[in-house]
Amino acid sequence: QVQLVESGGGLVQAGGSLRLSCAASGRTFSSYVMGWFRQAPGKEREFVAGISRGGDRRYYADSVKGRFTISRDNAKNTVYLQMNSLKPEDTAVYYCAARTRGGTYFVYSLSDYDAWGQGTQVTVSS
Repeated sequence: QVQLVESGGGLVQAGGSLRLSCAASGRTFSSYVMGWFRQAPGKEREFVAGISRGGDRRYYADSVKGRFTISRDNAKNTVYLQMNSLKPEDTAVYYCAARTRGGTYFVYSLSDYDAWGQGTQVTVSS
């Protein structure tokens, strides 16, 4: 029942920055583990970043570590992905995801998320 809506995608030059936002429905947003995934044409969807319920723990794919920052504002039911020093290899559709279920999980695992946004295109030109 949770709905996620991404925004902020677009076209940027290499080295530029972009901030993605994901607005979530529901009154229990603070109980959701949130993540960002991306998918380039012809490739598998891959983990980009994840954040714990309270925001105290953050996880990143090696490919974006040091360049991307995930954050959340539980009062606004929103998770963000600040992307700096963008590279052409970052070009993909970016998806916001939520794990609304309790129990144990693996933050990097696509299958452990049960709600997905429609995606937003990020294109980085060289």
